[in-house]
Amino acid sequence: PWAMRPETIATIAADITAGAGPADGEGAGAGLVIGEGVMGLFDGAADGSGSTADLAIACGLPVVLLVDAGGMADSAGALLRGFCSHRAGLRIAGVIFNRVGGAGHRAALARAVADLPPRLIGFLPREEDLTLPARHLGLIQAREHGALDAFLDRAAAWVAQNLDLTALRGIASDAAGAAAVMSAASSADAAGDGCVLPPLGQRIAVARDDGFAFAYPHLLDSWRIQGAEIMFFSPLADAPPPAGCDAVYLPGGYPELFAGQIAAAATFMAGLRDAAARGLPVYGECGGYMVLGDGLIDAAGVTHRMAGLLPLVTSFASRALQLGYRRATLAADHPFGKAGAEMRGHEFHYATIAREGPGVPLFRDVENARGEGLPDMGRCAGPVTGSFLHLIDRAA
Repeated sequence: PWAMRPETIATIAADITAGAGPADGEGAGAGLVIGEGVMGLFDGAADGSGSTADLAIACGLPVVLLVDAGGMADSAGALLRGFCSHRAGLRIAGVIFNRVGGAGHRAALARAVADLPPRLIGFLPREEDLTLPARHLGLIQAREHGALDAFLDRAAAWVAQNLDLTALRGIASDAAGAAAVMSAASSADAAGDGCVLPPLGQRIAVARDDGFAFAYPHLLDSWRIQGAEIMFFSPLADAPPPAGCDAVYLPGGYPELFAGQIAAAATFMAGLRDAAARGLPVYGECGGYMVLGDGLIDAAGVTHRMAGLLPLVTSFASRALQLGYRRATLAADHPFGKAGAEMRGHEFHYATIAREGPGVPLFRDVENARGEGLPDMGRCAGPVTGSFLHLIDRAA
C-alpha cells in the first residue's frame, strides 16, 4: 500500500494479530481482532494501492463486508457479486447487512446472496439510538463520550442478538495468510526495517488530550522499540512539557475547538517556548503545527494567540478541505532524517493559511497519490519544525 512500506505493514499486522490470545501484542487477551476499513473497500491511491482491500491482501486477512441495505433487496446480490470478483487475491469471507427492515426485507436479502461464496453473518436492524456523533474530521473521540461504557454494552447486546458470532470467529480463525505476515515481520524487525521514523529524542514529551489526539500508535510504538521514552502531558490542563524531556511532539487534533483555552494556557506556552529556546527539537503536525504558529483564527473569525515559534497564522473562518496521501522530502536535516530523505504521510484538515512568513519549508518535492506536484509544506525555525502532514512512514 502507498502510505507504508511492506515491512511496516508486516510489523503492525503481526503485533495486532499476535495479540488475539494471551500474547503481548496490541490486541493482547482479545478473543477476536477486527480491523476497521476506511472509505470503500477498494478506495485508495489512483493506482488502487493503499486501499482496505490492498491492506487485507498484504496482511493475509479475510474481509467481512458491511453493506448498507437501506433501500435495497435483490440489488444486494449484484453488489456483492461485483465486490467478490473485482480484485484477484482478495477473500471476502462474510457479509453483514446493516439498516435492515422487517422479516420480508431480511428474507429478500438472504435470497439475493444465497448462491455467493461469502457467508451471511447476519442482519443489523435500524437502530438510531446506536448512532455515534461525528464532527468535521470524523467521529467524536471516545474519551469525549460521557456514557461510552453504557453505549458499548447496548451495542454489544444488539450485535450478539443479530449476528452469528460463531461464524465470525470461524472466519477469523481461518486467516491462514497472517502466519506469513508474522514471519515477514520477524525478519523486518531483525533487520531494523520495521522502525518507522527515528525518534525525535531519547525522552519525548507528547501532547495528549482532547485537543491533541491524533498521534499514530504505530509511530509511538516504533519510537519505544528504538529505545525512546514517551512522556505524555496535557496542554489543555496547562501542563508544560515534562521536566527532563529532550524533545517535544505536538500531534494533530482539534485546536480550533479549544483555541481560547490553549491561548490562555500560560504555563504550557512558557514551557514550549523554553524548550525551543534551549534548542530541543519541537515538532508539530497539523493541529500541533497550528499551535506552534503566531495565531489561530477560529470559525467565528476570532484570532487566538498561539506559541509564536513559527511564522504562521491559520484560519477556520475560511475553510478548504485538504485530504489525501502525500510523498515529500525533507528540505533540511531533521531528527527524522537527512535533507532529501523521502517521507510518506497523510493530509486531512479544513484549516487554511491566512499568513505565512518567509523561511525554510520542512518539506519540498511534495506530491499527492496521483503523482501531482504540490507546494512546499511546513516551516523550520531553528529546532522548531512542523507541517500539516501526518507522517506515517519513511519511504525507504
